[in-house]
Amino acid sequence: MSASNQQKLYKLIDDYQRSAGIGADYCMVVARQLVADCANQPAALSAAVELLDILIPLTPDPDTLGSAMVIVPQVLLGQETSDDLPAGIKSQVVELQKLFQLEAEHLGGGETPDKQRAEGLRRLLLALVKDVRVVLVTLAWRLVLLRQAMAMPVSEQQRLGEETLLIHAPLANRLGVWQLKWELEDLAFRYTQKDEYQRIAKLVAERRADREDFINGFLQNLGGVLEQAEIQAEVRGRPKHIYSIWKKMQQKGLGFHELFDVRAVRVLVDDIPACYSVLGLVHTHWQPIPGEFDDYITLPKGNMYQSLHTAVVDNRGRAVEVQIRTWKMHDHAELGVAAHWRYKEGGPQDPGFDRKIAAMRQLMEGSDIANDDASLLDSFQSVTSEERIYALTPNGDVVDLVAGGTVLDFAYHVHTEVGHRCRGAKINGRIVQLTTVVKTGDRVEILTGKQSRPSRDWLNPKLGYIKGGRARAKVRSWLRKVNREVNLEDGKGLIEAEMARMNWKEVQLEPLIERFSLGKLDDLYIAIGAGDLTTAQVINALERENRQSEITIGLPKRSRSKENLQHAPDEIIIEGVGNLMTNIARCCRPVPGDNISGFITRGRGVSIHRQDCPHIMNLHKSEPQRVIQVNWGEARSEYLVDIQLVAFDRRELLKDISTVLASENIPVMDMFSRVDRKTDNFHLKLSVRIKDYEQLNALLNRLNTIPNVQDVRRSVD
Repeated sequence: MSASNQQKLYKLIDDYQRSAGIGADYCMVVARQLVADCANQPAALSAAVELLDILIPLTPDPDTLGSAMVIVPQVLLGQETSDDLPAGIKSQVVELQKLFQLEAEHLGGGETPDKQRAEGLRRLLLALVKDVRVVLVTLAWRLVLLRQAMAMPVSEQQRLGEETLLIHAPLANRLGVWQLKWELEDLAFRYTQKDEYQRIAKLVAERRADREDFINGFLQNLGGVLEQAEIQAEVRGRPKHIYSIWKKMQQKGLGFHELFDVRAVRVLVDDIPACYSVLGLVHTHWQPIPGEFDDYITLPKGNMYQSLHTAVVDNRGRAVEVQIRTWKMHDHAELGVAAHWRYKEGGPQDPGFDRKIAAMRQLMEGSDIANDDASLLDSFQSVTSEERIYALTPNGDVVDLVAGGTVLDFAYHVHTEVGHRCRGAKINGRIVQLTTVVKTGDRVEILTGKQSRPSRDWLNPKLGYIKGGRARAKVRSWLRKVNREVNLEDGKGLIEAEMARMNWKEVQLEPLIERFSLGKLDDLYIAIGAGDLTTAQVINALERENRQSEITIGLPKRSRSKENLQHAPDEIIIEGVGNLMTNIARCCRPVPGDNISGFITRGRGVSIHRQDCPHIMNLHKSEPQRVIQVNWGEARSEYLVDIQLVAFDRRELLKDISTVLASENIPVMDMFSRVDRKTDNFHLKLSVRIKDYEQLNALLNRLNTIPNVQDVRRSVD
């Protein structure tokens, strides 16, 4: 095996030397040293050969190929780096050592998966800023590891697969290196979701012969049409990858046999006019499928991928996807930035190259990204998402946003200060709210103020101001820089407002100090005021903390009928008296999470009150022997909660409120409204059925965003 690998290595280098020309001779010297270093380690030599076999089709420069051969003995055999390496190779080897050392540290464990992934991504991005060639070698090495992972423990296979799908495959896609992207995704999918992988693989294998016969017939017919039109083109079948098939099935909710692009062909032509000529011929001779045409030539993807995509059906109703592109576009699609290797510093600038990695460089902007693992991973996922939209500035410049991006995301994409000073926006000349989602083709104009004034509400995912992680990180960064005392007061105010809105009293926040790794209570308030923590995070953490003490601030779930709020015996724990019938007192209507007391009634079991209810406080004095201690049980239940809303009266206000309730899927059990004619204030009291705190919080937030609403809170009157 070793002799075979040695021969393959020399052949790879020999072929490379003939194609690369000047500067490649040194590669054979490095190859011979590699063989000597791995003389007693055939597995290491095999891995090196596999790495080169992946890299050479990407047309690397000699320094990059040399550094790939030097790094393998270091990684697998722990050998030291020679001091007499050429400068071009040595600089890359130093960066590769840092990246591969991190991989070895992760194998030892000790850190949380998210922290490991964030640190790995951070080092990849730093390497990308210095030299993109190092990152491409790293991606190729990751592919080697995945190919050899069958011999690893299942847990290690899972870790490699998850990291690859989160970081390496999206990075390969963003850099446009699809030769690596497809195999990285398929192998990672194989390890992370083995059953799904095998199911899709089986579906692909079934009726393979029929599918290939159809493709061959379609290629022959299409070739004849193009020849008759005197268009020079190469027509070929296009392989489908298991992960991409599964992902499309998930996104579109379709079965395997409902996908249009399981059968796929590709047409390669000489120039752009020929692309559109071929498209016209395809749509003339075959029936196009509505909604399945994409023009990535006019509007390239974020990684600058260009092609025409369409889907058609033949006279028997069989669908096929057709991709049409030039040879130059095809080379770019397969090689991406690898088609533009930079051999030395100070070389000519390539605008296309710069655009491909500009977004990756921008991720390293700002100290918040450098220190915040969650922000970095979130921002990276937003930037590398394949679902993109393309909007226009007033000057006609194209802005690339993640699907679902708002006008506020657009503002931050234009410039950080534009986002900070954003006060409003126009889409196609019409003023819109900051939560408005931008669509492809929209012309967006950002309206700014004189001073930077980001709002903490922008960080609340329930309110929908920001979709992208990059914009969210910039808001956090700005808020973090605000005066400490201001953050302290604002944080206190936010927590007090949340407690008042939910009608919670005397809640102890001290247990959260250790949970969030803070020094004191003031630090908790500052973190909330700066936007590092949201009130929702605090309440959820408080719920988890208090659940351990048998006090739940969350809201249990069980279906109830009509207005009878009587709990089943397993819903409320009655300490010391066994299973008694219980009912919720109508005077204070406690909900799971409230501190409660029970009162033994005559003939109606135990009545459950909030501990701060005036009635139960009077009963404590007059009949203390009948007041008992009770706790909420573990069973989850739906419950009725009253909500009080105040707004300036206007037409269709009630309609807007009803729309919010319907969109949140919240049943209304009772409603009372009145208008104060002196102030024109509209007062509404709702009794609604709520599942949990998250749903209640989301409802209050949504109601509060309705125009003219002044105040909305939970009521216990």
